[in-house]
Amino acid sequence: MERTPVPSPYSLNRKVLLGVSGGIAAFKAALLVRELVKAGAEVQVVMTRSAHDFVTPLTLATLSKRPVLTDLFVQDGSGRWNDHVHLARWADVMVVAPATANTLAKLAHGQCDNLLVACYLSATCPVFVAPAMDLEMWRDASTRANLDLLRSRGVRTIGPEQGELASGLVGEGRMTEPVDILAAVHAGLVGASKLSGKRILISAGPTQEAMDPVRYIGNRSSGKMGFALAEEAALRGAHVELVAGPVSLQLDRPGVNRTNVISAAEMAKACKTLAPACDALIMSAAVADFRPVNAAAQKVKKGKGPVELQLEPTEDILATLSATRKPGQRVVGFALETNNELEHATAKLQRKNLDLLVLNSLREAGAGFGVDTNKVTLLAPGTDPAELPLMSKQEVARAILDRLETLL
Repeated sequence: MERTPVPSPYSLNRKVLLGVSGGIAAFKAALLVRELVKAGAEVQVVMTRSAHDFVTPLTLATLSKRPVLTDLFVQDGSGRWNDHVHLARWADVMVVAPATANTLAKLAHGQCDNLLVACYLSATCPVFVAPAMDLEMWRDASTRANLDLLRSRGVRTIGPEQGELASGLVGEGRMTEPVDILAAVHAGLVGASKLSGKRILISAGPTQEAMDPVRYIGNRSSGKMGFALAEEAALRGAHVELVAGPVSLQLDRPGVNRTNVISAAEMAKACKTLAPACDALIMSAAVADFRPVNAAAQKVKKGKGPVELQLEPTEDILATLSATRKPGQRVVGFALETNNELEHATAKLQRKNLDLLVLNSLREAGAGFGVDTNKVTLLAPGTDPAELPLMSKQEVARAILDRLETLL
């Protein structure tokens, strides 16, 4: 009989670079990889050569589903190398567990003689270390000085704990248990975010309404705002359902499940299917308001005279989802206006019974379609409009999700 896997109590949609150094506690790295993967993380393991004496690369590769890396240069005579700079840039967080006294000394003093230290020296992401060593090594003044130096540079430490050690002594120096390391990393990165563990539906990009097999009615939306929201929500521990119109954007982020659509009807179908299981809906897509009544089956040839095109309204996805929401579900809408912005947005907020509406205007420099910045005003029932300055779309996403967290 198959067993249903026990879900992790943590949601860590991060790319984790896990450094494993050579101590007896290295055998626990297998359990740590499993806990991280269960929490939704993508894990790339980097081992020191001595760590192979305690746990095999095959074990960690099987659990992480990625080849384990040890050497700066691939040992096959090809001259290929493991690019520590790009490994460090790939990672959202680096965790060294176990961190032996030797590895801590190398990290503290930049003794770059292996891939693990090279990755650390290239990292700009948060770094956590979980020390593990015997009692007297832990008490030694040099170990304490090295840790103080690392902490002064922003490295966060987890443990060690009191317990039975490999020498037979009982005392401090035992590596923190893997599930507790995960908890500490989760707390350090996600904190008390109310989005952690929540399911969020986000729509993004334009829709295209076919006139014939070649032509369509569309708009200039790039999807950048919706994708920024999806990434930020996942970083806060949410399980994101991203429904994306036809855009060229890619999002390599654990925790984001993407559904691609083209037309407004396809977007409506996908959103109505996914919405009931979600705690919040963020409808940032620029859905076409009209579509051709009859799309031609063949390409319409160019003629000499004018062509009449009959249009009909598309379904109002936001209004439908808001009207059919489940109790406690929050709904966030977007409004792009060109005149009387605040008046039109306030009416939309009330008419569609939204919890939050994000207003932006094409008249604002640096806002609108295709750019990396945005200038928005947040409207919510019973509160004054909150006008935000021009910011990157990532910063706008953070501001929107900060407000959403107060609503959950």
